Amino acid sequence: MFLFKIFMGDNMFVKIEKSENKIKNYETLLENLQYYLVPSDTLITNLSNLSAYLNYFLDDINWVGFYLYDGEKLYLGPFQGLPACTEIKVGVGVCGKSALELETIVVEDVDSFPSHIACDSASKSEIVVPILKNNILIGVLDIDSPVLRRFDLDDKFFLEKVIEKLVDIL
Repeated sequence: MFLFKIFMGDNMFVKIEKSENKIKNYETLLENLQYYLVPSDTLITNLSNLSAYLNYFLDDINWVGFYLYDGEKLYLGPFQGLPACTEIKVGVGVCGKSALELETIVVEDVDSFPSHIACDSASKSEIVVPILKNNILIGVLDIDSPVLRRFDLDDKFFLEKVIEKLVDIL
């Protein structure tokens, strides 16, 4: 098991041990999310820490990050992983479709998704969660995996909870 340290203020750290159980990891992630989502920090700061935090807790992923909405298109925000597409049109790809429909989209096999944007050819499955505040699109959380059918309804449920907590501090 790998130990992870989270900042709690005043240079104090607490060690968190990951579980072999995905649900337990999500529960631990949510319990400690308050230390990474700080209302006084900027959006970019919070998204940067959140992408690193998710990258630690989620197994079998190769990219996690955010695309932000500028009123016309999605543009690349903070992320963990290989360099990515810098702009995505609303309605195109998984991120663009999630932004258009304002719904979480789980894709078991990206090769079967019409208009999928392949930023990393290793990606086989994907989940995208829209970020909405007062029904206004702010952006999307995008997570890719090199494993087919990596994401399920548990991931959808917990990642939507993560985004709810993010929106609460915006």
